[in-house]
Amino acid sequence: MIDAKIVPAVSVAVLRDRSIMLVRRGRAPSKGLYAFPGGRVENGETLEDAARRELMEETGIEVGTLVPLREILIDSRDDGGAVYLLTVFGARHVRSEPVAADDADEAAFFSLAEIEHLPLTDSTLEIVLELLDGTVALRA
Repeated sequence: MIDAKIVPAVSVAVLRDRSIMLVRRGRAPSKGLYAFPGGRVENGETLEDAARRELMEETGIEVGTLVPLREILIDSRDDGGAVYLLTVFGARHVRSEPVAADDADEAAFFSLAEIEHLPLTDSTLEIVLELLDGTVALRA
């Protein structure tokens, strides 16, 4: 049992053809690791609104329909962070090329072969594999 305030957060796994967009985190938690773009949900935001805002702030890209993939509890209190309930969405890329901004210091689309050699946050590779093998149906 976690005895801490749980902070809602979101991330978006963006699929374009056979590649997935990842960002390299520029700040804690997970600094230096590759992950899906995302962040905290602000007061009054829906999860989907927060996901689209974070995606735009960190990468500048637009996506189609957001599909909830899973919820992950992340306890980063040992690193000076909080306890987050992360909702991971999947979506298809619609337009724009990713440009790293906000707390991302790199943003790009990567093939599976490239992703397998990157330092990743927990569960990132598992979600990438699900998206690439068609386990999850995404609409534009």
